[in-house]
Amino acid sequence: MLVVGIAGGTGAGKSTVVRKIIASLPPDEVAVIPQDNYYRDNSHLSPEARKALNFDHPDSIEFELLIDHIKRLKAGEDIGLPIYSYVTCTRSNETLPVKPTPVIIVEGILIMSNEELRDLMDIKVFVDADADDRLIRVIQRDILERGRNVMEVLVRYETTVKPMHDQFIEPCKRYANIIVPQGGNNTVAINVLASMIRENLRKPSTLPPVL
Repeated sequence: MLVVGIAGGTGAGKSTVVRKIIASLPPDEVAVIPQDNYYRDNSHLSPEARKALNFDHPDSIEFELLIDHIKRLKAGEDIGLPIYSYVTCTRSNETLPVKPTPVIIVEGILIMSNEELRDLMDIKVFVDADADDRLIRVIQRDILERGRNVMEVLVRYETTVKPMHDQFIEPCKRYANIIVPQGGNNTVAINVLASMIRENLRKPSTLPPVL
């Protein structure tokens, strides 16, 4: 099994890179584990307190569960992927079944900030993009998908997104084996990464036999 970590700032184009990689691979050979599904449940907080949550700090992620799930997948076990809602800031009682596959892609802004999780990755990728481009994508996404208005997005960007990016995300670039400038628009870098993954698929499976 090959574990590929794809990190980068909010709005850098990580999801686009993941989609293009998946499109270049055989069906059912890859599973995606989004960091966003592992945000801690905040159902115990008031709606006002939930609005003040800092989703760009490592403490907001239940890394213990994410690490356990990657280890279980590597051991050939199924997992139940949490379902998280940005609108309510809570987790669903239901989960999504994920089976071990030859390639596991772990994607998220903070995945390389955790050393134990980082050590489980065979290839570490950092998707880079200009701050202006990232801000534009953040505004578009948060309005359309997360129910925020422009002013809320800009305040959040200034108070949490940018400071957390500078403190926790940008420094992770030094751990990357591959840096993808221009995000999802960098076809050459994406093709190189997809080629590396396809090469791994040609190797004999290391998954334990099904008994």
